[in-house]
Amino acid sequence: MFNPMEFIPNDISKKFEFLNYNHAIEILSVTFLSEWNEILSSLKNFSINKNEICQSGGNESPIPPKFSNQLNPLGWKEIKITGDLLIKFYPRKNNTKSGIFSEESNDQKLIKNYIDGHNIDFIKGRVALDIEWNSKDQTFDRDLFAMRTYYECDIISVGIIITRSEQLNPVFKKLGVISKYGASTTWMGKLKPRLESRRHGGCPLLAIGIKPACITDLEF
Repeated sequence: MFNPMEFIPNDISKKFEFLNYNHAIEILSVTFLSEWNEILSSLKNFSINKNEICQSGGNESPIPPKFSNQLNPLGWKEIKITGDLLIKFYPRKNNTKSGIFSEESNDQKLIKNYIDGHNIDFIKGRVALDIEWNSKDQTFDRDLFAMRTYYECDIISVGIIITRSEQLNPVFKKLGVISKYGASTTWMGKLKPRLESRRHGGCPLLAIGIKPACITDLEF
């Protein structure tokens, strides 16, 4: 039986967990090999330490910029889209019984800002990537809806979300910072149910969880 994890090098699979939805790994490793190799390289080079874990969370954490510092020079950029929806009405031609409609519309309606304010941390080509280290878990709803919208608008073909693996929770407890990384923040335990209920729609989605093996000075 085909195993998509064959596309993940062993040294990277030891540091991260991978949840593959709608054949995201297969699409990345075959159709977007250049972008995929850049992601794998950033994962391979990624490391954190206990001091960084204990620092402030959210936007003040030094951890998400570790990916930015690697990906930005390679052309991965944050993108925001907006869009209007133009609806056209085509009347049936007079005295026809076969459902033949006019080739020209006789009316139209414009819904402005039908798509508005959706942004994703990194996009390169048709691959999207979001990093969620320690935000409120509702951030996942925003991320998945944005990726679904980008996919349905034919802007991207696959999305990736990097967050914390559940395996980090015992580390946080031993470091005395588990209250900072609570159950209602962004971690795999909050992302997985959203993915299983297909909140990302038809968008192929790869969830990547940061495991304790990424911590360089872990002694217990």
